[in-house]
Amino acid sequence: MTSFSLAHLTVLNLPPPEMVRVAARTGYHSVGLRMIAVTDTTPGYPLMHEPAMMRDTKAALADTGVRVLDIEFVKITPEIDVAGLERFVAAGAELGAEHVITAPYDPDLARLADRLGAITDLSARYGLRAVLEFFPWTVVPDLGSAVQMVEAARRTETGILVDTLHFDRSGSRVEQLDRIPPARLPFVHVCDAPVQNTYTTEELLHAGRAERLPPGEGGIDIVGILRRMPQGIPVALEVPMTAMSAAEGAEAVALRVRQAAERLLKGRNP
Repeated sequence: MTSFSLAHLTVLNLPPPEMVRVAARTGYHSVGLRMIAVTDTTPGYPLMHEPAMMRDTKAALADTGVRVLDIEFVKITPEIDVAGLERFVAAGAELGAEHVITAPYDPDLARLADRLGAITDLSARYGLRAVLEFFPWTVVPDLGSAVQMVEAARRTETGILVDTLHFDRSGSRVEQLDRIPPARLPFVHVCDAPVQNTYTTEELLHAGRAERLPPGEGGIDIVGILRRMPQGIPVALEVPMTAMSAAEGAEAVALRVRQAAERLLKGRNP
């Protein structure tokens, strides 16, 4: 049976304790927690600085049996203080998280690789594994450049996080996945979206942050991508649907997304 994880972006307005309980009610095995905000207008939940929320989150995990797959979102910028991430990583370890998601936002690629290596080392000291996610609007825009970056970081344990949206919109090719050691691909982000020949940066960001489609309801070859990924890895569903969430609530979105993914992976039409 596929292990589904609920990515926080899908239900970003839910604080972690409530999110964990929603994940349990809607059929997920794990969650990804956004403990560092990505933008000034979207929330993050800094459990490393909020003891009461940390306590409530751990209680929800214990009550439901849901686990934490990953913590996010570390933007590797020129100004990043890697040592300053220690409380964040330590909090992830306290929650039982497995991975730290990082993103490439430093135009100095040599420095980016060094910082990625340092974050990998810091994460490993706490039993977590750093993964690099690529985005078409960043300095590491596609799968090929992500492979180059993790190789430049010179850490065999640094992973690559493939998101089906960014994979498709960056022009990455499924055959590239065959050349990546399976250990580099510990889990995958899955969603769907309309497919077109070109995209503006605004279109990329809007889909990336606000509106995607449940798996099987767009034009991305999700099954083709997953066939090239390691068997049995967790499938994290990252499907922000801002309009539906406002109209029907975050729990309805989480349920619809999980049911759609299950139908698709069982080979049925949505």
